[in-house]
Amino acid sequence: MLRLVLPKGSLEKATLDLFEAADLAVVRSSEVDYRARIEDPRVAEVRILRPQEIPRYVADGLFDLGITGRDWIEETGAEVVSLGQLAYSKRTANPIRVVLAVAESSPVTRVEDLPEGVKVATEYPELTRRFLEAHGVKAEVRLSYGATEAKVPDIADAVVEITETGRALRAAGLRIVDTLLVSHTELVANPDAATDPERRHAMEQLLTLLQGALEARGKVLLKLNVAAEQLAEVVALLPAMKAPTVSELVGGGGYAVETVVAKEDVNVLIPALKDRGATDILELPLGKIVH
Repeated sequence: MLRLVLPKGSLEKATLDLFEAADLAVVRSSEVDYRARIEDPRVAEVRILRPQEIPRYVADGLFDLGITGRDWIEETGAEVVSLGQLAYSKRTANPIRVVLAVAESSPVTRVEDLPEGVKVATEYPELTRRFLEAHGVKAEVRLSYGATEAKVPDIADAVVEITETGRALRAAGLRIVDTLLVSHTELVANPDAATDPERRHAMEQLLTLLQGALEARGKVLLKLNVAAEQLAEVVALLPAMKAPTVSELVGGGGYAVETVVAKEDVNVLIPALKDRGATDILELPLGKIVH
């Protein structure tokens, strides 16, 4: 039913891992194959292509659905329908930022300080031109095909580059002056396909699976038993999305309690629960959380 295009390159592994976690495993003959398949009746075709190209391909109707970054949607100006953000990037769950950076020794502290004719290297020439023009800066914007941060000061006076943490820019001796865009990964659809009821329903079902898998990341299900007189003290320790589920044990021997907690808190939480009388504590992995 749906023709799907996924990003190749830096987002590729993270995207394939997400689809597998969502029970939508992407199958291909080799790691360099651009064609793939998903054993799901809602997905008729899968391609793996550069994220820079995906917004236009989806807008032009070559694909019904695609995953790309907001940065490339804005750079290309492609008319696509965003179905929702997906909270993952190359290394983290954080969005990337498209930033303007200069040499650490540069006197520039704000965009307006850039001199007329400043040379700016970037993989985002259109986004950069619009941003600089909006700030009244007349610049020579040069397309970069990679290693952009290495082009200051010999080739360019400034760069517009993506970053998750800013660490690589600092290592290159650069200082961030401003942020052009905060870019999330998004599931985008062709406008015509998104208005078709059957295809739109299939799109939203896939989005539910993907967002559910992301929501479950870093969380576990805790189950435990506790005596009635210690219930309040144990429940007070437990974080929960809404409230812990509490059920009376058969025979009135106490209560069964379960809740979802952050995995990073478990090493402190489980001993504390035991200290307060919890028994039979189980920690279980989660596949999806769907609200």
